[in-house]
Amino acid sequence: MPLGRLLLRTTTLNKIVSRNAFTATKPDPSKPNMLRVGLAFGTTVLLWAMLFKTHRSDVQEYKARKGLE
Repeated sequence: MPLGRLLLRTTTLNKIVSRNAFTATKPDPSKPNMLRVGLAFGTTVLLWAMLFKTHRSDVQEYKARKGLE
């Protein structure tokens, strides 16, 4: 049997036998995973809070170095 035909048969067999565990069931959009939603929003709020805090301290440092305060 030629090598090309053997490889073709092997890939066809692998597609039939293997199953992707991640797409076994489709997610139901009517029931969102509230833990993941909460983690996403919580992380967003935390990052924005850190950004504002860093900005405030940077502005204070800038004003102190320029002698504005």
